[in-house]
Amino acid sequence: MRWFIFIIIYILVDIYAFQAVKTITKSPWLHGLYVFISLAVLAGLIYELSFMGSAKMMEPPKMYFFGIFLAVFVPKLLLVIIMFGEDIVRFFVGIFMKVAGSDQSFYMPSRRKFVSTIALGIAAIPFASLIYGMVQGKYNYKVLKYALEFDDLPDEFDGFTLTQISDVHSGSFDNHHKVEYAVNLINEQQSDVILFTGDLVNNIADEMNDWKQLFSTLKAKEGVFSVLGNHDYGDYVKWENTTEKAKNLEKLKALQKEMGWNLLLNENRYFERNGQKIALVGVENWGENGFKQAGDLDKACEGISDKDFKILMSHDPSHWQAKIKQDPRHFHLTLSGHTHGMQFGIEIPGIIKWSPIKYRYKNWAGIYEEFGRYINVNRGFGFLGYPGRVGIWPEISVIQLKKRQNTV
Repeated sequence: MRWFIFIIIYILVDIYAFQAVKTITKSPWLHGLYVFISLAVLAGLIYELSFMGSAKMMEPPKMYFFGIFLAVFVPKLLLVIIMFGEDIVRFFVGIFMKVAGSDQSFYMPSRRKFVSTIALGIAAIPFASLIYGMVQGKYNYKVLKYALEFDDLPDEFDGFTLTQISDVHSGSFDNHHKVEYAVNLINEQQSDVILFTGDLVNNIADEMNDWKQLFSTLKAKEGVFSVLGNHDYGDYVKWENTTEKAKNLEKLKALQKEMGWNLLLNENRYFERNGQKIALVGVENWGENGFKQAGDLDKACEGISDKDFKILMSHDPSHWQAKIKQDPRHFHLTLSGHTHGMQFGIEIPGIIKWSPIKYRYKNWAGIYEEFGRYINVNRGFGFLGYPGRVGIWPEISVIQLKKRQNTV
């Protein structure tokens, strides 16, 4: 029933938006093209809603249909909003003319071609942006560099640099050359350690088969470390039985070992330099709003002193808000991902940073600080659902740890 209601809404929006096209042009060819595209998208929508499962939505062909649907439907929503505003004005003008004029009948003025032209011009912006996001934006990798200062960073680790990537979602990739460029870009940072904060796949371990060799080329002085994200557990697939699901997870763990990655499953490691050390803590996924909560901070911190300098890897930033930022063990820096920055938004450094995802996650992209503790929410390396990115580009985070100098 909910899909039936959605389809009815889609049709009504389509018919209303068509009025702008009719106002601009009388060409039957253009009218026919509009109707053809609308019917094709509607037919595809009905097919997808009838035959796809939730997991299948994460396959590239399905994602591209979803992207095309967004590119066609979102501009129409803008048309409807603008035209509805015009209709309100037309209605009140009609009322005024009836009251003030000699004509006893009520009629609304015709739509103005100028308004429809402006509406179509505005609607073309999201259409072009969403198409660009699918063609180019999803592989528009950005290296974002930060320097964070700490009073209690051991002297030997002043200048220690880490590169963070997150949310690879290898099942979505469709361009080996572009991904290879990004992997090389990670290595070019020559960081002391590379840290991956979860969601290597969309659904199943086999999605990494074509990419395992490429990602095994990631190298750093201290190695490559990783944790699991919510998609890595295979929770979004209908398995024949729990045994098959468990085998898939073990295969994913083994695959990371084959790539030379050190997967931390509620565990920790130390980095040591000349008798000084810092701790790296990795927890399994812990999220709110129905996401898996397998992360165990207590277990992950076994053997670590409260006084140790600690870097924590936890996939979901809601973990930081709910449990980490005020934990008495003082996690100096937490690294997360998960949000993708919704793969859509507007970012102009120093001016604006906005995405609809901000209304669900307080920490959704970049560096945040509370109580003297930091979190970096990586915008993600890959993509999921909508097969593109608009304004929120795929990210490689490079963070340098600095010893705060005493200025007294």
